[in-house]
Amino acid sequence: MSTAVTSGKRSKSKKSPKKSSASYPHEELIRVRAEDIKDRKPSRREIERFRRIKDSDIDYSDIPPMTDEQLARMISFREFRKRMPVSVRVDPRVIEWLKAKGPGHLTRINDILLNLMEAEQRTKR
Repeated sequence: MSTAVTSGKRSKSKKSPKKSSASYPHEELIRVRAEDIKDRKPSRREIERFRRIKDSDIDYSDIPPMTDEQLARMISFREFRKRMPVSVRVDPRVIEWLKAKGPGHLTRINDILLNLMEAEQRTKR
């Protein structure tokens, strides 16, 4: 097979477009930031797909067992309990920090105080 050479350069022949394999479709790569993933809400289709997955179908073999230290530091899920309205004066920097974490800053204050209370109670035992 010969290539025509003119003035020291190869002539450019039209290349046929690459055919993508059915087993490996070529798609455009998309650059995504961690915030984009964290803030992304799953579609209805994804939610339905996840709901159909049975617990027995999930492979947990690659997840190491928790250590005793990790288990001791775990925070238990709390049931909803009636809350008492209270007026508290808080440093503005604390409120800014809590609000920066998203909606629910007042609930977050309650959770932080509950976690601190439970940690203190565990150390007294």
